[in-house]
Amino acid sequence: MSPRGPPGVVGPAGPRAVSTTDSTAAWVPGGCRRVDPKSSGSRSSICFRAFSEPGPSRLGSILENQPLPPLQDPTMPAPQCASCNKARAALRRPRSGQALCGACFCVAFEAEVLHTVVAGRLLPPGAVVAVGASGGKDSTVLAHVLRELAPRLDISLHLVAVDEGIGGYRDAALAAVRRQAARWELPLTVVAYADLFGGWTMDAVARSTAGSGRSRACCTFCGVLRRRALEEGARLVGATHVVTGHNADDMAETVLMNFLRGDAGRLARGGGLGSPGEGGALPRCRPLQLASQKEVVLYAHFRRLDYFSEECVYAPEAFRGHARDLLKMLEAARPSAVLDLVHSAERLALAPAARPPPPGACSRCGALASRALCQACALLDGLNRGRPRLAIGKGRRGLDEEGPPREPQPSRPPTSQPVPDF
Repeated sequence: MSPRGPPGVVGPAGPRAVSTTDSTAAWVPGGCRRVDPKSSGSRSSICFRAFSEPGPSRLGSILENQPLPPLQDPTMPAPQCASCNKARAALRRPRSGQALCGACFCVAFEAEVLHTVVAGRLLPPGAVVAVGASGGKDSTVLAHVLRELAPRLDISLHLVAVDEGIGGYRDAALAAVRRQAARWELPLTVVAYADLFGGWTMDAVARSTAGSGRSRACCTFCGVLRRRALEEGARLVGATHVVTGHNADDMAETVLMNFLRGDAGRLARGGGLGSPGEGGALPRCRPLQLASQKEVVLYAHFRRLDYFSEECVYAPEAFRGHARDLLKMLEAARPSAVLDLVHSAERLALAPAARPPPPGACSRCGALASRALCQACALLDGLNRGRPRLAIGKGRRGLDEEGPPREPQPSRPPTSQPVPDF
């Protein structure tokens, strides 16, 4: 069995054996062990190899806690790094198949992010960049890579964290963000839902939506409100650009969700590496959009980064989980499915009748909106009226109806337990 540690913060370590929910070959002292997806409960069989030094700890919540079958070839040595031809290879990259040592992999990963930023003209020289920091693996890797590249890009960084008001979860994640800010000597600003949205926290929103039969809508509320909170935090620190840590797997899941929902409007806006900042909004970009989730975790491991690895307590109810399962099955049949979906959003062409109308300004807050009210104001309006379904899907037709406002309920920790972040 692979060593198993407690969930939570992943510290600097080197795993004795590496395994994933996908089919994985891990190099260990004495030979190669291979994870059978059928024996581990996975439906995926993607070939992804990691070669690691012996050690008692772990690589991260994604690459851990799976049983390993007996050795198949005890005499097979790990190959040499294809880049430096000196060190022993530590992994085989999913994208290129190259066997690289940890140091060469990190250099290649940073060079690819630099190419994405420069080729896409995402961050001009002199930009003040607000990095959306959640304490998780993606935002931690993004902040570390941009900090390494900042002198070459001539940009300054400011961490902006959002406190959604999720008891038993967000406090630990914010503690990880504060450790990162102190270690890297980066300024940190924390903005809270309760301060920005009239006392509403995600715990209060969850209690409000539970009685309406739409408990799965928590992530819809949180995604919209979090985007608005990050925008407000970026403006507070005087940022000119906002960056987020969405990786290729995240974007592929989003494309799948929009296809499954038949959401032509979001499909039309889903291409590219970000948004230019129309309508007065700050420009946003995703420098890790072409990096797979597996490589993000491996970079965090080799750079010995400290990050928070538990999943939000409300995430198991989200529709995104179904898209994630479907994506894993597609990736098993076609390993390039993740990047294919990401690039398909960039090349998608819609008929003129299916294209959304040009956005205007929200009549209440002035933010960019495709209707009279932006999505954030519409969601808050439904919450305050005691009708949280109003702004979700077809329920928006009732936004013009009058109704008594409802005070947000006092925040309290959720009763459900957090689950590991996969």
